[in-house]
Amino acid sequence: MPRDLLKTLTYLAVHLTVGFSVAYAFTGSLTLAGGIALIEPCINAVAFFFHEKAWKRVEARAALDPFVRDAVAHG
Repeated sequence: MPRDLLKTLTYLAVHLTVGFSVAYAFTGSLTLAGGIALIEPCINAVAFFFHEKAWKRVEARAALDPFVRDAVAHG
């Protein structure tokens, strides 16, 4: 399994647990908390996967271009 995918799945598991716990604490409803916990983290996990992919492209470009390397290193 690719490392990016494994990181995405473990992040999703943590996010589901936190999302459910917070939603349940606020609503007291298992059904509502479950719905919130499933929808929001799933969207976030997809965004995280593409965020990682984008940073890999930035890092690869930085390795080839000193200007980009300096920009990435110094913000």
